[in-house]
Amino acid sequence: MEFNGKRILVIGAGLSGIAAAKLLDNIAQVVLYDANEKQNIADILAKIKMPQRNFSGRIVLGDLPQEMEDSCDFVVLSPGVPADLPLVNRLREKGATVLGEVELAYQFSKGKIVAVTGTNGKTTTTALTGEIMRAYYNDVFVVGNIGIPYTEIVENLTKESVAVAEVSSFQLETTIDFHPQVSAILNITPDHLDRHHTMENYITAKLDIAKNQTDKDTCILNYEDSVLQEAAKKISARIVWFSSERKLSDGLYLEGDKIIFADHGVLKTVCNIHELNIIGRHNYENVMAAVAAGLAMEIPMESIRKALKSFVAVEHRIEYVAEKRGVKYYNDSKGTNPDAAIKAIRAMTTKTLLIAGGYDKGSEYEDWIDAFEGKVRYLVLMGQTREKIAATAKKKGFHNIVMADSMKEAVEFCAEHAHSGETVLLSPCCASWGMFQNYEERGRIFKELVHGLLD
Repeated sequence: MEFNGKRILVIGAGLSGIAAAKLLDNIAQVVLYDANEKQNIADILAKIKMPQRNFSGRIVLGDLPQEMEDSCDFVVLSPGVPADLPLVNRLREKGATVLGEVELAYQFSKGKIVAVTGTNGKTTTTALTGEIMRAYYNDVFVVGNIGIPYTEIVENLTKESVAVAEVSSFQLETTIDFHPQVSAILNITPDHLDRHHTMENYITAKLDIAKNQTDKDTCILNYEDSVLQEAAKKISARIVWFSSERKLSDGLYLEGDKIIFADHGVLKTVCNIHELNIIGRHNYENVMAAVAAGLAMEIPMESIRKALKSFVAVEHRIEYVAEKRGVKYYNDSKGTNPDAAIKAIRAMTTKTLLIAGGYDKGSEYEDWIDAFEGKVRYLVLMGQTREKIAATAKKKGFHNIVMADSMKEAVEFCAEHAHSGETVLLSPCCASWGMFQNYEERGRIFKELVHGLLD
């Protein structure tokens, strides 16, 4: 794509939008736009911090002037901006090319790209894959949905660089040419249906990670995911499977306490799970996907093993917080949907007091409640979904339910009622919006409250 001298509208003045505007500012006519008129232009300019010169583009808040709507060549969407907004549809109908921030970064990118997506496990797998790459390559960048916009680092990439990108369905639905050499789809279960409207749309967005790959590329898939089993028939890349449930003739699998790599009949032990610093079958799946990415990038097994043994859990993903009066506390604030929350419960090995609830993304909670299986002793609920979850739990025969109006109230109840040897788990099964700015804030507040408890 040719951006030089073009009129480009960047929608969304968050981290991704600001990074995209900075990248384009010296080559195009940029307008950074956000519908939230309560934002402060001075604050946005302070975040842009153009090196050695001022930002030359325009910043518009509130209503977009008609002349700007009529004169766009390109529209760059931040991940939080739906691709089917009326404004975006009008811009598209008027001839503007609509792309996302990840696609924009790809247009400037150099070197090799490893991209990771999936409903759950993306962040852990991306972070671990980054560590595996750093154990062998000198110039590695971990970017995307993990917290660092791809566009923020793209000018630093060279042909020797490796970019490891966590990409969400929001980012993938606005890709055009995006072409990673290695892709991984960890799983696909219902999520974000308030944004994608149908499960079919959501699946299509996830599979877009591999749409431009060829037989010279690698796509890593979960053998136990029925959606991916079907999708594999349409993927052109060489497929590497991983499984936590069965032996594979080729690929990676979990056998007892060991992760095994089967390579055309030759079996190699990758590691023993007790050598890892992360717990839970879902995390062993994440490990297998990351190992497969390392092998696809021709990294020696010994380097991969070293990275695995030094890796620690990602913040907010079944993150050990502290032990207070014999009770262990875990922060799984990133568990924002039922499938992720099920995995967190299954990772617990003792009776558990579970803190959950939040913003309603249209999820159903029956399978999550079923996963309690006698392990959850109390369910402490907060937020918009608490009545809906409580009704589902009671219908399923679970009645040890407590309503809390704040995280402080929830933590204090758990601290008072948990017995020594038990666990308190924050795994909300819902988004954070409404009570917190994001899942990170929710997790940090939980950890602060836990650390403030008396030993």
